[in-house]
Amino acid sequence: MDEENNETSKNRKSPMDIVLKKADAKDLEDLPKIKGPWMENVKNLDDVINFYETIGFQATELGKAIKIWREIEELRSKGNEIRVFLAYTSNMVSSGLREIIAYLVKNKKVDVIVTTAGGIEEDYIKCLKPFLLGDWKVDNVYLRKKGINRIGNIFVPNDRYVEFEKHMMKFLEKLDKVTPSQFCRELGKFMEKKIGKKEREKSILYWAYKNNIPIFCPALTDGSIGDMIYFYQLMGGKIEVDIAPDIVKLNDLAVYAEKAACIVLGGSLPKHAVINATLMREGAEYAIYITTAVEWDGSLSGAPPEEGMSWGKIKGKSKHAEVHGDATIIFPLLVYAAMR
Repeated sequence: MDEENNETSKNRKSPMDIVLKKADAKDLEDLPKIKGPWMENVKNLDDVINFYETIGFQATELGKAIKIWREIEELRSKGNEIRVFLAYTSNMVSSGLREIIAYLVKNKKVDVIVTTAGGIEEDYIKCLKPFLLGDWKVDNVYLRKKGINRIGNIFVPNDRYVEFEKHMMKFLEKLDKVTPSQFCRELGKFMEKKIGKKEREKSILYWAYKNNIPIFCPALTDGSIGDMIYFYQLMGGKIEVDIAPDIVKLNDLAVYAEKAACIVLGGSLPKHAVINATLMREGAEYAIYITTAVEWDGSLSGAPPEEGMSWGKIKGKSKHAEVHGDATIIFPLLVYAAMR
């Protein structure tokens, strides 16, 4: 037994040899070196952003996203047709990202929008009265008694919806049978007479109408708009929303695009509506996802661009980036950097 132990000891590597294993990294020497900005040399935000791609972790993904969008912008400025599809969930409009999205629409940086009902109604409501900055830790039962709705740390008093209802009843009277995209366009047009110039300047709906940028909302009734349609019909009004023509219109916008780019904030229905449309053209050439969702539960919200490749929604040779994090932090930096 002692002889066997001695033989094993002779063949066993020393802890130093194990920990300090010789590296064979010759094939890796051409890879970019990890480095961040030297703060003594930083004069402005650009000096920091220029290092994102080599900082590592999610900063590198954001750096890749910036590079991709800059390429899209450069090619479009030279006359190349790259149709940009922007998908976002309603909480993006609840937040201050609403103004950034409106800027993109006003300046024709995106060509097609897909969002949820909240992304429509909250844009309009903010033209009437602002949302307020509250807190995450509050007495929610007390808020309910006071008629104050909470979206995270954003407060929306119920008088906003009361005012919205007044506008919607007048708006619905003008409609008969519409698609959701026609509904959104007509609501943007409605703003010209019902909303002041200063208030509508920051509206996504208004600029989409002015610039003829279609807004698709497959789940139009899943929110306050649905409530208003319900109230309107209880009072004897009639309106029909036909979703079928919109799926043809959205898919055709992808099919007949020379190239397609998907920029997705969050996940859920807007994300899938866009990438399912690009499936009809064998995938998008560009994709930028910003998400807090995880992949391991099989959700569409957490599905990375690579999974989309298996379905043909994202091209195998696409340029893509997925940034994991809060869009309210990431998207302002992305737009700032990409538009410079």
